[in-house]
Amino acid sequence: MTLQHLAHLCSHLQNASKARLGLTSTPWNTANLSLLLSLQKTGFLSFVTRGGAVPPDPAALSTYEPEPLNTSTVARQRLWVGLKYSNNEPVMRSLRVISKPTRPVTAQLDHLERLARGWDAGPTRLIQQGLNLGECMYVSTPRGVMEVREAVERKMGGLLLCRVSP
Repeated sequence: MTLQHLAHLCSHLQNASKARLGLTSTPWNTANLSLLLSLQKTGFLSFVTRGGAVPPDPAALSTYEPEPLNTSTVARQRLWVGLKYSNNEPVMRSLRVISKPTRPVTAQLDHLERLARGWDAGPTRLIQQGLNLGECMYVSTPRGVMEVREAVERKMGGLLLCRVSP
């Protein structure tokens, strides 16, 4: 996963959430798609769909057909994301990038287990705080991007990507 794309995606989603936008778009690439699908799987996003420069109609998403990919349209493709709100408050209050382009942070399985239980963990110079109630942390593993609890279940370590707080 390109860490620069990750930083742009996290700041864009946080800004869109604070601006109370219902629908936003990001550039289409596999790094963005994998993190957005993980966020949707854990319930922070309502939908993720591929489209062009014109946003899809949210009422007709079940029947929406994106234009087919070919060499002339791939540069114009966007990922359209539906943000969730509860009682007029954003479900995602903060997205913090953990691994930065100049400093990637990896964690072994034992560190991920401690983080998932809410305990502090990590190498002495890069200690991460344990997860609070409702928080999620996303990890890039050889099997794709997943939430830290799922990575612990599958007994996999990886690159810590971001932390999402409700």
